[in-house]
Amino acid sequence: MKRLTLAVIPLALATAGCQSVGDIPNSRLGQATLKHSNGLPAGTAQLFSKGDKVEIAIALTGIPAGVHAVHLHTTGKCDGPEFTTAGGHLNPHSRQHGTENPAGPHVGDLPNMTIGSSGAGTATATLTGTQAEALAQIFDADGTAIVVHAGPDDYKTDPAGNAGGRIACGVVTRT
Repeated sequence: MKRLTLAVIPLALATAGCQSVGDIPNSRLGQATLKHSNGLPAGTAQLFSKGDKVEIAIALTGIPAGVHAVHLHTTGKCDGPEFTTAGGHLNPHSRQHGTENPAGPHVGDLPNMTIGSSGAGTATATLTGTQAEALAQIFDADGTAIVVHAGPDDYKTDPAGNAGGRIACGVVTRT
């Protein structure tokens, strides 16, 4: 049974990230493999070129059902179990948190993800700034991590949107 479960996880991740041909961005720029605090796979994130922007496509698995905040964090480090080594939100312009905050948002503020009863969900978002700006911020000297939080982001409370603890993390790498 354990082998069957391990074989099904990559298949679920591969199919969870499927898009229609018209939605496929130009080329892949980066990726992350997310893990739960126990080290088990939690999903993937991929960065794509889309015109002069960067699009992120996220496919999660094994996450509790409900709405979860997802953010890009300042440091490409994911030491469990609390993933605090990922630092705060990616925020090179020293703005406040949230798309509903007049003094925000952070570059790392992404939309909430809804996870179904199966524990899986997918989402895409376009990062702020030009492609050159986004890539310079993500692939700086200390890297970037993508973090899934236990609860939803309220899109306004500084510094982290009252999103709760960190439940999954992955280091973003160039492809």
